Amino acid sequence: MIKVDFAKGNGLIPCIVQDVDTNQVLMLAYMNEESLKKTQETGLATYWSRSRQELWVKGETSGHYQYIRSILIDCDEDTLLIKVEQKGAACHTGKHSCFYRTLEGEEIL
Repeated sequence: MIKVDFAKGNGLIPCIVQDVDTNQVLMLAYMNEESLKKTQETGLATYWSRSRQELWVKGETSGHYQYIRSILIDCDEDTLLIKVEQKGAACHTGKHSCFYRTLEGEEIL
């Protein structure tokens, strides 16, 4: 079993979240050891909220859950790629993905 290196990111690692069916990047979030463990135990994406300083289960308030289909680790063992079955919108704006604008402000999705 590969050990995730949480020390490189001061206890947090970035998680790229991708739709399992379309491979569309949905969002970027962060995990600590506790949120990764809870994600693995429950099968629901659980992240660390840097603004609230607490765990949050994606979809807990919106109903837009992320069901884990796979978790991949990068070569440096400090970033995760999480493939999910997304129910509803991934973005708090109501968009399916958080990545829906160009730098010029044009909406692309």
